[in-house]
Amino acid sequence: MPDALEQPYPRPPSGRPVPNPPPGLVPARTILSGRHIQWEPLNPSVHAADLYQAGHGSPEALRVWDYLPAGPWPDQPSFLAWLKTQAAAFDPIRFALRSHASGTVAGMAGYLDIRPLDGVIEIGGIWFAPALQRTRAATEALLLLLSYAMDDLGYRRMQWRCNALNLKSRNAARRLGFRFEGVFYNHMVTKGRNRDTAWYSILDDEWPEVRAIIKTWLDDANFDPAGNARHSLSEAMQRRPPTASGR
Repeated sequence: MPDALEQPYPRPPSGRPVPNPPPGLVPARTILSGRHIQWEPLNPSVHAADLYQAGHGSPEALRVWDYLPAGPWPDQPSFLAWLKTQAAAFDPIRFALRSHASGTVAGMAGYLDIRPLDGVIEIGGIWFAPALQRTRAATEALLLLLSYAMDDLGYRRMQWRCNALNLKSRNAARRLGFRFEGVFYNHMVTKGRNRDTAWYSILDDEWPEVRAIIKTWLDDANFDPAGNARHSLSEAMQRRPPTASGR
């Protein structure tokens, strides 16, 4: 009698079909402009001075490097040398954030873990100068990055990863509509310390509703004369029902 392992067995399902595969586009180093800010492709010779001041100009500014894998730097020349390595990379693709109000560059972010044929991409390395943090402009900035990848380039999965101890980043992810997926323990060694990594994502079937909620929150009607939001973006995201993906 044949061994049980040799008996025929039904082939397990290999996953649902993808009727519209991703177009396989890589993000361009191009300007992404909004009402309050614009993303500019990282150019160290143009952006280094403003970025160094934004990330090193005060004790509060230095806190942006607490959970990032690099930084801070002891001086502008060493920061400039690091910026050049980032500008020369194909993954990540880095951008510098310029405020329309001040005209200065006050933050950075980039696309990484770019897999065009799978439609997977991540925004990361995000940091803003203290004056820009928790502002309408900062939310608009992140919406621009999300929209470019999901709408213009047709990605089907947007990732957000951060140190599991970084509560500000985890709250920001949830506020923007990312759903928590889990924690990779002992995932990395960063600056000589262990990093457990929290994973979040927005999927293509979730994105239209997420985009609409963010745009509604950014609308002028949601802000009082002093510029304060009348409604919470986090609460609006929490009220979303599960989507077709079951999340």
